[in-house]
Amino acid sequence: MIFRERALSKAVDQLERALGEQDEVLLNEAFHALSGAVQGAKPASCVEAGPRMAALLPRVPMGAEGILAVMVGACVEHGADPEACSGPILAGVGEAMRDVMAFPALWEETVGGELPERDHLMLGEVVERIAAVGGMDGRKFGAVSAWMQLPLWEMAGVAVLLHAEIRRAVQADGTLVALVEEAARGDADLKCLRYLLKMFDDEPLVVLHRPSGTGYRMRVSRIGDNFQLHTLLAHLLVGGGHIAGEAPSAEAVAAARDAALDGELQTTGAFNLCAADGSWIWNEGCPADIPLVDGERLLVLDPPTYGRTWTAGRFYPALPGDLTLEAVLTRAETEAYLAKTGPVRAWPDAD
Repeated sequence: MIFRERALSKAVDQLERALGEQDEVLLNEAFHALSGAVQGAKPASCVEAGPRMAALLPRVPMGAEGILAVMVGACVEHGADPEACSGPILAGVGEAMRDVMAFPALWEETVGGELPERDHLMLGEVVERIAAVGGMDGRKFGAVSAWMQLPLWEMAGVAVLLHAEIRRAVQADGTLVALVEEAARGDADLKCLRYLLKMFDDEPLVVLHRPSGTGYRMRVSRIGDNFQLHTLLAHLLVGGGHIAGEAPSAEAVAAARDAALDGELQTTGAFNLCAADGSWIWNEGCPADIPLVDGERLLVLDPPTYGRTWTAGRFYPALPGDLTLEAVLTRAETEAYLAKTGPVRAWPDAD
């Protein structure tokens, strides 16, 4: 039992030695040992090993950093100090975002055709294919490495950004937020990372229900996507007796807030979520998609154009989310907001 509890610490010792001696064989052995040790580690071992592993990230050879970053993220999920681990992880995420943007052009100039699937286990094969045509240097290898390891960097980044203090600091700085958005304009989706970086922790929201001519002041906290937002809107407005319709079940509401998820509970949409100009805001998006109008986020609820059903829950299961109703607007207030809105659009591309 003591040996198993020490396995992770011993594997980190081995990694430190391999990096100090620049021993490639020992490095591979250390990574193999770490992989097994992290999977079976108890929280106390993760607390001790996580920051040590994070400190080693800048020294790990290019092509292997994402693997170690994921293991550090796993330690954070099991109790390691996120503050102590976040710096090297987020620095690595930022570097990967910069490097990955060069890959599509590199691939087109050399191999061409459909971009390769991102799989860090296939890194060597992709390097060989590009090198066979156009040679290989540090810049090219960085682009290939970032492309193939991007899912790993996203996983590691999410692990630390789930913690509010770290997320708010990164959002306030803005650099990583912009980098991820720029990288995502290419082939990279990065949805889990993007939505988390745009997450609201305490954001005011004005909601107008156009059919009834009523308006509401709400506050959004830690809601991952608009499916979750939609469920809680229907709960507050329909379930709260403010407007007519079918309210989501108590179980669906609990799943959208903080309950354990079973992945089978279905719920049905009550609205068409729209921006003030009438353009649709998709359930697949996130609350940050709601535009500002005169400095306030303004969401319009129109009748649903067609039926929508989805699995109740949270985009980030580890984060409890909430939507609170702070006030019902007066008729005059509601009419003033409605005056800023465009006509109903039956379809998203309707003028």
